[in-house]
Amino acid sequence: MPDTAQRLLVGTTKGAFLLDGSPDRASWSVRGPFCDGWPINHVVGDPVTGTIWAGGGGEWHGAGVWRSTDDGATWTLTKLTTGQVDQWAAGDPEFAQSIGWRPDPVPFGERFAQVWSLGRVGTRLYAGTKPAVLLSSDDDGATWSLVEGLTEHPSAADWVPGAAGLVLHTIIADPADPAKLWVGISSAGVFASTDGGGTWERRNDLAAPESVTEVDHPAGPREGQTGLCVHHIVRAPGPADVLYQQNHHGVWRSDDGGRGWHDVTSGLPSTFGFGIRVHPRDAQTIWTVPLNGDMAGRYPPDAAAAVWCSRDGGASWHAQRDGLPQQSCFFTVLRQGMAGDGLDPAGVYFGTNTGSVFASRDEGRTWTEVARHLPTVLAVEALTITT
Repeated sequence: MPDTAQRLLVGTTKGAFLLDGSPDRASWSVRGPFCDGWPINHVVGDPVTGTIWAGGGGEWHGAGVWRSTDDGATWTLTKLTTGQVDQWAAGDPEFAQSIGWRPDPVPFGERFAQVWSLGRVGTRLYAGTKPAVLLSSDDDGATWSLVEGLTEHPSAADWVPGAAGLVLHTIIADPADPAKLWVGISSAGVFASTDGGGTWERRNDLAAPESVTEVDHPAGPREGQTGLCVHHIVRAPGPADVLYQQNHHGVWRSDDGGRGWHDVTSGLPSTFGFGIRVHPRDAQTIWTVPLNGDMAGRYPPDAAAAVWCSRDGGASWHAQRDGLPQQSCFFTVLRQGMAGDGLDPAGVYFGTNTGSVFASRDEGRTWTEVARHLPTVLAVEALTITT
């Protein structure tokens, strides 16, 4: 059988980076930055073709998706909206010439400023933006169209932005049925489609409203719902559509594809955090990185880093600290900053806003800092490479 290796796809405020791991995941090398130093919010890859996509942008660049088909050696940009640089260049020929700018048309004008998330579902590529729009591409990201069933959802007029804006930050699917999709929007909640994005259902209801105590917090559970400031969603392996989400006020589990959510926060040191990851083969094993609170600094409780793990679907939790800083640790792990591979034992990874990437090759029992001094890490994903 062919040998495989792990590659970590890292999005940062100053471009994309690739971390190439040895076959045993014991050593890692860093390549980058790529994508002309754009802010890159998410990077994903196709394990079959090896193609890598990086989405990002901002008020200066506009929004776009970069693509590499040669292991990151070269990248091409599909620009989706205009930014301030285009306004400057259009009015200043000398500036335009100095940066090699061309007045190429973009498909979405000024509709959104950034690509925040990417999702590869079968042969289709999806992108979520800020403000929240869902796009799809059937030609590997060369051209894009609106997924109008979500854009025109009856609730869209009532969507409220979170602190980072109205962002569509999570795109997941059922690997066995590409027509089953879920997206997370902050702060509009979880939406699901069973027909490939044609129609969407809002899924934020509590499974047992009478068992959940409402709290005096704008993002807390109330009126029979979980709270709409969802931070990240993952789908567990298997046919049952078990979902987990970390939102602004807790960790939640759904056993029915998001139609009803159970609070599984009890046992964690706080109700606040961003990243969450599920085991590639065990639907009951999940990891998250709690932070001390949204208004308390957003760093690990007691300034001691830990990844918290549950082996029973959130019924109980334990801290995994070996190899992580236990004093004066004030980093944040952002919503797309946690990843995992499919090996045995499973690898777990996370990046920090202080520019570090930590890796565990034994399901979180021990940790190693495999990169440091990167720009602020916005996202981490794992990609298995055949060598």
